[in-house]
Amino acid sequence: MNYLEFKNRMFDLGCFNIHQVYAWKPGFDRNNFSRWTDKGLIVRLRRGYYTFPEYKGKPDFVLYFANRIYRPSYVSLHAALAFYGIIPEAVIQITSVTALKTASFSNDFGEYSYKNVKEDLMFGYDLKPIEEGRTLQLAKPEKALLDLLYLYPFYNTEQELDGLRLDEDFLEDDLNLGVLGEYLERFGNRSLENRVKLLIKTYGL
Repeated sequence: MNYLEFKNRMFDLGCFNIHQVYAWKPGFDRNNFSRWTDKGLIVRLRRGYYTFPEYKGKPDFVLYFANRIYRPSYVSLHAALAFYGIIPEAVIQITSVTALKTASFSNDFGEYSYKNVKEDLMFGYDLKPIEEGRTLQLAKPEKALLDLLYLYPFYNTEQELDGLRLDEDFLEDDLNLGVLGEYLERFGNRSLENRVKLLIKTYGL
């Protein structure tokens, strides 16, 4: 198998898995995956999933790969809040929500963490357009906040919530309290309701 032929076929996928390769070339030599990875010609994202090193210079693809290597999932929690500028820190770990079991992967693009929720809580995300006509499944700000408080129940004091350093201009001007309340109702979780009330009190919303 010629590497250039392989790259021409797979590059535009952004991220590809071994099943896509075998569907194209049933006789593909699987040793090429390890050989080309060792040479830096492809990058392993997780078992059976790969990309090309050229995508390291495209920031949106760090998040896009989160959607692709563990599905169904959408980017949420700290990663989504950082994307919107609601928290000041750049995040090291890309956090997502999934109906599958909790999982984590480490690769050259970063640390990927997936938190499990019930399937009926897999809502409240948008398809955000990124480069080359692709879309990214990203939690809306209101859902990212609720996912955070739901999955990290230690955010249950004013001190802990204040430590998030949520952007007050965003909370005042852009956070939709109506949507927040609508989404909160769908969780049906009294403890989460109490944490949201405390969040509203802490930031004077």
